[in-house]
Amino acid sequence: MPPDEYPHLVGSNSSAAQCGDEPLLIHRRTGARVAVAPQRPAAARCLLQSGDIDIVLSDDGLQHYALARDMEVVVIDAQRQLGNGFCLPAGPLREPRSRLASVDHVLYRNGDDPRTAVRYVPDCWVNLADGQQRPLDAFLGAGNVVGLAGIGQPAQFFATLRELGVDAQSLVFPDHHIYSADDFAGLTGRTILMTEKDAVKCAAFAGPGAWYLRISARLPDALVAAVTALARQGVKR
Repeated sequence: MPPDEYPHLVGSNSSAAQCGDEPLLIHRRTGARVAVAPQRPAAARCLLQSGDIDIVLSDDGLQHYALARDMEVVVIDAQRQLGNGFCLPAGPLREPRSRLASVDHVLYRNGDDPRTAVRYVPDCWVNLADGQQRPLDAFLGAGNVVGLAGIGQPAQFFATLRELGVDAQSLVFPDHHIYSADDFAGLTGRTILMTEKDAVKCAAFAGPGAWYLRISARLPDALVAAVTALARQGVKR
């Protein structure tokens, strides 16, 4: 989008090209108001001006220091941890590991400790064309299946398929890939399974044989309680 079209308040007619796949997914899945802008304070002001807001959550907002905050949460992959420990471009970190000492909560994706673990739990399969839902075992042992993923860690999606008993050909695209009908050429008549993040960009042309895996995040009770308490305070900056 041109700079003068930000901030963008995500709505029912928004596309992933306008606002990004993850903001669109969050809005469609939860119905929550979502705003995007290169400058995070502008997005926050847009939300606050859109109606009654109890709390503003900023994805990847830790380094946006112009944005006031009441709580900081860091999520670390339990397997990858901090990689080589170096900041970009020498390593994966955006800030030094010492920054962890000043945040309120450090969580671990797929961790083992229930006090700090974030886990993603599969719910069901949802058809891209008509919204029909099927149970997780719907494609157990099915043939002629393609697993499609254009996410940061596609191997995790394919591992989930195997855990669900799905034997699928793997089709990998880059993270945030902009899909087109050409990406589905040659897949007619096959069952296509994908992530919900991919689905928000493929519904217009994927066809009736395409399904996405709906998942839910399971968060530590202490974090849920802390965020709930913050929202009840009606803190606004």
